[in-house]
Amino acid sequence: MNDGMAQSSAIFLFLRYSLGDKVDMSMVVANMDWRQLYTFASKQAILGICFDVIKRLSEEYPEELKKNPIERDLLMTWMGVSQQIRRQNMKVNVVASKLYSMLREDGLRCCILKGQGNALMYPNAYSRNPGDIDVWVNASREQITEYAKKHFKLGDDIRYQHIETSVDGVPVELHFFPCIMNNPIYNARLQKWFKRNADLQCSNVVSLPDGIGEIAIPTTAFNVIYQLTHLNHHFFDEGIGMRQIIDYYFVLVKSEERRVKNLTALQRELKYLGLWKFARAVMYVLHETLGLSEEKMIAPMDEKRGKLLLAEILNGGNFGQHFTKYGHFTQQGTAKKYFLKIWRNMHFVRYYPAEALCEPIFRTWHFFWRVKHRR
Repeated sequence: MNDGMAQSSAIFLFLRYSLGDKVDMSMVVANMDWRQLYTFASKQAILGICFDVIKRLSEEYPEELKKNPIERDLLMTWMGVSQQIRRQNMKVNVVASKLYSMLREDGLRCCILKGQGNALMYPNAYSRNPGDIDVWVNASREQITEYAKKHFKLGDDIRYQHIETSVDGVPVELHFFPCIMNNPIYNARLQKWFKRNADLQCSNVVSLPDGIGEIAIPTTAFNVIYQLTHLNHHFFDEGIGMRQIIDYYFVLVKSEERRVKNLTALQRELKYLGLWKFARAVMYVLHETLGLSEEKMIAPMDEKRGKLLLAEILNGGNFGQHFTKYGHFTQQGTAKKYFLKIWRNMHFVRYYPAEALCEPIFRTWHFFWRVKHRR
């Protein structure tokens, strides 16, 4: 089987256990290839949550671990990475709180997307691999751009969706809107949906761990749709990994959507926004890998599209950085990558025609838009 699929069921059981599922781990621990697990977790950017499990296993399955011990050098390496992830989370939390306070004091309503808000749903908020800080500022493009020029060091490149900068060494994206879709009709609908729901997201204030400070984050109801659009966008761009899938698992587990909101209304929204087919594929992946129960699903599973999505996740890893398929396209130069991306998306046309066919058109338009708006 390709890409370690032979041991994947054991790895998926390991992940379910890491998320709090009550599974019997005795056979998994006795037969686990620990180096293979480390490689998988590294590729998928989930080393921190996997190390938390190893600490638990030593207490709950000591006999099995004695029979199949983790080599000391691997354990030390893993511990070092885990501590690094913890420190990085602390740093990113401090910067997120500082940035949120600064924008609020200057009269800009905003919220922190994904990242540090998602980490708060995890059993250990410090074990999720942190990335950059994405801030959605609820203001016009002109206002955000003027503010950014005044307060941050900017590069030449302004993207259609956001401005890139950094604060205290942490990469920051100031978003004009949270996400985009490649298909112009669905994108127009999505942007209207974001505008309609913006105000509530900037009012949902939460505390970060250890009294670091406060940030506003989107509500779970908003994340059910928003984070699905984020997965959808990145799937057609460079790929998604298990870190993003685990984030979305927690969104659905914490969500009260099925009880609070009529499921039929939510599904109508998914269809209207062009997310229905992709949502069904994601439900299959969540069920197969993390054991998401059907009562938490927002759409029925689609096995055919789900298997395709899972194969892409296992091969590409975190944001497609490890693809061996499609000529290692994420590791190529701009021109070669452009054509390899088109080749990759042509594989998806029969499954997702609206997004797959529009992706190269949007990307070409975006290239010229960036050239025109370069500072």
